[in-house]
Amino acid sequence: MRGKVNTLLVWKIFTSLLEQVALVAVVLWGFPQIDIHIPVWVLAPASVVLQAYNVFSYRKSIQTLRAQPIPGMANMVGTQGEAVNILTPDGLVKIRGELWAATAVDGKILTGQNVTVVGQNGLKLIVRESV
Repeated sequence: MRGKVNTLLVWKIFTSLLEQVALVAVVLWGFPQIDIHIPVWVLAPASVVLQAYNVFSYRKSIQTLRAQPIPGMANMVGTQGEAVNILTPDGLVKIRGELWAATAVDGKILTGQNVTVVGQNGLKLIVRESV
């Protein structure tokens, strides 16, 4: 991960310099070619704004790369859903508009019954009939 971040930093510096060169070229050479004259003093604030954006986007990308994935489906525990077919004890439930493989804790849940997620076993949800 450390090498990846350093590579990203070098790439971001390089692309930032290219953007600055392109901005200077457009303002000093390109615009006058089509009879648009922008004062040079506008170039400095534009460069500062562009650089601030580059720093902001670099920091956000590093935060994203360093974020640890949440293992499993811990945020599913406590979620309510509905049994799509009879769980005896395995079957399908619909939660948040998605179909999930599930196992009933109590052994059997009828089709259409409301269920609550109480755990997980790999990618299979462990559910209990809601009361």
